[in-house]
Amino acid sequence: MPSKQRVSYFYQPDVGHFYYGPSHPMKPHRLKLTHHLILSYNLYRHMECYRPHPASVGEMTSFHTDEYVQFLHKIHPDNLRHYQAGMAKFNVGEYTDCPVFDGLYEFTSLYTGASLDGAVQLNNGDTDIAVNWSGGLHHAKKSEASGFCYINDIVLAILELLRVHARVLYIDIDVHHGDGVEEAFYCTDRVMTFSLHKYGDFFPGTGHSRDVGAREGSGFSVNAPLTTGMTDESYIALFTPVLEKIMGVYQPGAIVLQCGADSLAGDRLGCFNLSLKGHAACVKTVKSYRVPTLVLGGGGYTIRNVARCWAYETSILLDREIENQIPYNDYYEYYAPDYELHLQPEIARENLNTEGSLTAVRDDLLRQLNDLKGAPSVQMMEVPPSFVISKHSGSSSNSDRNLIEGDNTHGSTGNASQDEHPDDMEIDIRDTSANGKTKRGDGERRQHDGELYDDDDDNTDLPRAGKKDKEKAIEKNKEKVKERRYLMSDDTGESNTKASGSNT
Repeated sequence: MPSKQRVSYFYQPDVGHFYYGPSHPMKPHRLKLTHHLILSYNLYRHMECYRPHPASVGEMTSFHTDEYVQFLHKIHPDNLRHYQAGMAKFNVGEYTDCPVFDGLYEFTSLYTGASLDGAVQLNNGDTDIAVNWSGGLHHAKKSEASGFCYINDIVLAILELLRVHARVLYIDIDVHHGDGVEEAFYCTDRVMTFSLHKYGDFFPGTGHSRDVGAREGSGFSVNAPLTTGMTDESYIALFTPVLEKIMGVYQPGAIVLQCGADSLAGDRLGCFNLSLKGHAACVKTVKSYRVPTLVLGGGGYTIRNVARCWAYETSILLDREIENQIPYNDYYEYYAPDYELHLQPEIARENLNTEGSLTAVRDDLLRQLNDLKGAPSVQMMEVPPSFVISKHSGSSSNSDRNLIEGDNTHGSTGNASQDEHPDDMEIDIRDTSANGKTKRGDGERRQHDGELYDDDDDNTDLPRAGKKDKEKAIEKNKEKVKERRYLMSDDTGESNTKASGSNT
């Protein structure tokens, strides 16, 4: 029987606090809902949990242009009049779908850092599956924001994976075409992109089956253009045989899976009709190949359904069954009136993808893959050094100011400081012997104090009030937390969640 796959989960508590603006469909708040479902279902007990580092300017510019990243670093709502030309140039601002909001650069650095940390763990062999639901922003271009996306964490993570793996497969099950990722690797055979998406009068308007790549990358962009009403059965019938052929022909060393939840039934912007089980069937199929996999979020604009989807897919990755009845959590009221996990497809939405059209798409893609001459090879060479090795204390903001590419500093979290354990950033602190020690035998197991319903602002919705009111709210929340943690605790009352710098 094959061994159980190790799963690492990356979550930065502040990432859900950002706000794109009134009436904007992108809600980072969905990440908090997702995280609290993962907690209340006790899924965190079965995976390694990490608080990732914020990505630095140097890391972002391994793909994006210096000018564009510096622009994002400097701009904020109070200085827009000084950057009118830049906003037009980089497709950012009031009249685009990528607004300038408080903490814009910080937001991009948090979700990007989590994806990079997941890629590094996969490269180091420290995990089999790395999960970052805050990532997956697949529309951002080299020097342009697009489709609510500013920094393309997927491209940056793939570049990190390419340091070790000869070939990387990117799979995109978002309702929108993964144009930013495809464009970045359109002319190389070291990355194959496979995207199933709505095509036609729909953003971003790219992703026809004839878009197959160029030059060395010819044949390595695989696009399945679909139309409204896609059902579970139709989706799986197309996804499974095409992926099977890709795995046989391309033989990737690593996979990046973008799990955009806007392909679910009832999404505010989407037009497919998938249930959670249909969407998660793709995740389960990818997992079955047992290739190192980075699992990311993406689109999804009915936030209660996004949380349902990603929590359920976390359980799929962990091989854990969870109840349909949603357990009590800080955002329980979002799931009214039924408080159930699974969604029902919309009966009134017609599937406009006919059996004939889907067969034609499948046959076109299989023919394209048959024309490839096997898995491309790569000349052997020394593995380039990773961005994410650091022995010195400091913050990413310092490295941003210095703009020293490749010499980034990643702060650690938890009870132990870097001064006490200067080498902890370079070791695996997973508890391999159930005795709470590191691989070296020294140090102690450390709880992730931002993840487990402690008195973290991420886990409390405090009113905008004075200091005394805030203190009262904190105390009241602590009592609720103590009661809930008692009810959720197991026989030992311990968890396997740790605080660590991301790169262990």
